Parts: sequence; C-alpha cells; structure tokens
Amino acid sequence: MKLTNNKILITGGASGIGLGLTKRFIQENNTVIICGRREATLKEVAQKFPSVITKVCDLSMEADRIALYNWVTENHGDLNVLVNNAGIQNWMDLSDSDFYQKANNEITTNVLAPIHLTALFANLKSLSTIINVTSGLAFIPLSKVSVYCATKAFLRSFTLSLRHLLKSKNIEVIEMIPPALNTDLGGKGIHNGHPAVSDFVESVFQQMKEGKTELTFGTSEARAKANNEVIAEYFNKMNP
Repeated sequence: MKLTNNKILITGGASGIGLGLTKRFIQENNTVIICGRREATLKEVAQKFPSVITKVCDLSMEADRIALYNWVTENHGDLNVLVNNAGIQNWMDLSDSDFYQKANNEITTNVLAPIHLTALFANLKSLSTIINVTSGLAFIPLSKVSVYCATKAFLRSFTLSLRHLLKSKNIEVIEMIPPALNTDLGGKGIHNGHPAVSDFVESVFQQMKEGKTELTFGTSEARAKANNEVIAEYFNKMNP
C-alpha cells in the first residue's frame, strides 16, 4: 500500500486505534474521512485536525451503512482506502440477563458491518486497499470477552478469503492484528498499563512501508505464529 496521497475512510476513527490511524495518515499527507455514532466526539477530532472530514453513522444499522456508501459515492468518489476498524467489546458472562443482546450487538458491529461495507465499497472503481482491524484474541480467546474474540476470529478468516476474492479487482487486503492496547475498548480503565496506541501505529506503518499485509505488534506477533501447543499454553494463562 502506498501511504501518501490517499483518500481514506476509517470507521470508528474518532477514538482508540481509529484515532491513532487518523492522526498518522494525516501526517502522511492523506485525506481522511472518519465516521462514528457520536457527533460530539467527531467534532472534537475535527477541531483538533481541521482537514478531517466527519460523517455521523451508526454502523449497527443497515440503512446507515447504505447511506454512508451513497454519501461517499456522491461526495468522495475518489475514495481508495477503506479501514474497517469500528468494533465493540463487552466483558460479560453467559449468565448475564443481557448476554444475548450484547452478543447480538457485537456480532452486528464487528462482523456484519465490515462484511456489508466491504461488499458495498468493493464496487468503487477507485478502491485499491481494504484494511481490516482484527485482534490477537482472534487466535487465542479470553473467555471474559468470548463473543468479541469469536467476532475477531471470524473477521480474520474472512480477511484471508477476501485477499483471494479481490485479486481480480486488484484490491489489496491488509490485516492489522493489535494486542491489548491502552484504549477505552470494553470500558474505561480496563486496558490501562497496556502499550500505547501510538506505538502500535508506528509499528504497523513501518510494516506497511515494507510491503507486509499481515501486521502484528507485541504479543499479537507470537499469537499469530503459535502452534496448537503454544495456543493451549496461552489459553490456560489467559483463562485461569
């Protein structure tokens, strides 16, 4: 992927990894569009980074996803990079009364939304790159976030297939595989003490400059390369 002079859509680009990518892509002289549910948060980012284009969009809603695509085709038909970054994570137990509803929300946002957006935006003649943000938890699950882990395992598998499905269209497919980072994913304070988003972003940008399409960082590198024995060891440590 060329890292400059792109027009990029980043879902969930106003916070966490999405915001880190937004900042870094701006530094590389790209035009960045971000979307999210919270208008106030989008405005905060736009105030700090005036070049950022914002669009309020609830990706859990099919109509909003279609509206987003239509808006892009009408106003930014030269968009060439889609970053499927938006995701939610719930720490929950199977016995929780709202377990199914939370699971449904996670599957809709983490699985159905990126599938739908991929199917839509692959129709753009200008599209050259799709970046899917998965997780080290796609390889070794943490039972406290069981559905989240399963959604990321799905997206990982889908990404591998997508790389082959889009060869005929010359669309490059990149997978970013972060470990736990210091973000508010899952709730404030849960991931304090983990590596900074900026460190992850600098690492994956260097890997993209080297032409890599599977981008790891920290513990996600070992998980992505683990055999069954190592996976079992990791699982037992993570789920005592």
